[in-house]
Amino acid sequence: MSAYLNHLGLISPLGIGLDGNITALLSGQRGLTPADAALIERPTWVGQAKGELPQLPPALAHYHSRNNQQLYAAALQIDAPIQAALAQYGAARVAIVLGTSTSGIAESESALAQLEQGLPTQPNYSYQRHEMGDPARFLAELYQIKGPAYTISTACSSSARALITARRLLKMNLVDVVLCGGVDSLCRLTLNGFAALESVSAAPCNPFRAARDGINIGEAAALFIMSHNIGPVRLAGYGASCDAHHISAPHPQGRGASAAMQAALVDAQLSPAQISYLNLHGTATPLNDAMESQAVVDTFGAYLPPSSSSKALTGHTLGAAGALEAAFCYLLLQKQFNPMQHLPPQIGDGDFDTSLPALHWPQAGQSYPLKTAMSNSFAFGGNNVSLIFQGVEP
Repeated sequence: MSAYLNHLGLISPLGIGLDGNITALLSGQRGLTPADAALIERPTWVGQAKGELPQLPPALAHYHSRNNQQLYAAALQIDAPIQAALAQYGAARVAIVLGTSTSGIAESESALAQLEQGLPTQPNYSYQRHEMGDPARFLAELYQIKGPAYTISTACSSSARALITARRLLKMNLVDVVLCGGVDSLCRLTLNGFAALESVSAAPCNPFRAARDGINIGEAAALFIMSHNIGPVRLAGYGASCDAHHISAPHPQGRGASAAMQAALVDAQLSPAQISYLNLHGTATPLNDAMESQAVVDTFGAYLPPSSSSKALTGHTLGAAGALEAAFCYLLLQKQFNPMQHLPPQIGDGDFDTSLPALHWPQAGQSYPLKTAMSNSFAFGGNNVSLIFQGVEP
C-alpha cells in the first residue's frame, strides 16, 4: 500500500509558503544573512526563517518557543486539511511524527543567562520546551490529536527518519493520517558547537566547490500530511543505514551513504537511471562533500542524475533538513509549482573541486523530465537516510 504526501506547510530562509520557496529555490536565491553577534561571536552566515512568526494561541502560551512558532506557522498553512482529516478519521487515527535537534534550546539559553544575572525568567518559560518531544506534544495539544505523537532526534537525519516512520505507521494500519516533518531553530548551542568542531564557514557556504570550508546553519519547519489517499507526490522508497564510523565525521568512502541510497532504490523498485534528480546532502564541509561525491558515483555508476545541494541557499537546517529538502522535491515534482520542470542550480563561489568525482550539475534554464527525486540526509554517527519521491500524474 502506497504512502502519499497530500499537503505541505513550509517556512524556511527562502520564504513562507510554497510559492515563495519554489521561486527562490529555482532562481538560486540565497536566504543567508550575516549572523547576529548575540548568537555567535565569530563571523558566519545563517539561514533565518523569513517573515514574522505567529503568536501561539493564548491557551497554548505555555508552549512558547521559536521552534514551536515555526511549526505553528507551517501548520496554519494546512489547517483546513488537518481539520478535515480529523473530522473524517477521528483524533485517535491521526498520528504525529516530527524530527528536531534543537527544540526550545534557545529559550533555555535565555533563561539560564537571566538566572545567572539574578533576573527572573520569562513568564511562559518551561524547561519542557527544551525537550525533544515538545514539538509533537505542542501539535497534539493544538489539534487534540490522540494517536501516536512523538519526535525523532537523530541529528541531521531526524526529519527524514520522521517520514520513514510515518510510512511505517500507515503500513501497519495503526493510523490513517500522519502529520510528519521537521522543525529546527537557530540557537547558540548549535552555532557555537559546530564552530568548536571547526565546521562553520565565515562566508556563505560553497558545497562541492574547491573553496568550501564549512557549513552555514539555518532554521525551518516543513509539515506534511501523509496518508494512503492518492496525492500529488508518493513516498516511493527509503533506505537507512548506520555505519557508526565516527561520532561526527562521515565514513571517508561514503559506505553508509551509498548503502542508504542503494536500499532506497531497492525499496522503490527503481534502477539508478530512473532517478530524475538527486538533492544532495551537500553541507560544504570538505569531508562530507568528498564522501558524498564518491557515494553517488558508487551508487549510480555510469548514469549520474542531475544533482545539487540546496544548503547553499538555506544553510544546514539540521533536524529539519530532511523534511525541508523533501519539501523541495515535493514542489519540484509538481507542474503546478514547476511548470517548466527546471532544477535548482548549484550555487557557489569559485570552481568546482576537481579532486572530487565529477557529478552532473543542473544547468540554469534547462528543462528536465522530472518523474522521481531522491533526497539524501546524513547525520552524526553515520546515521544515513535516502528518500525517493515520485510525482503522480493528475
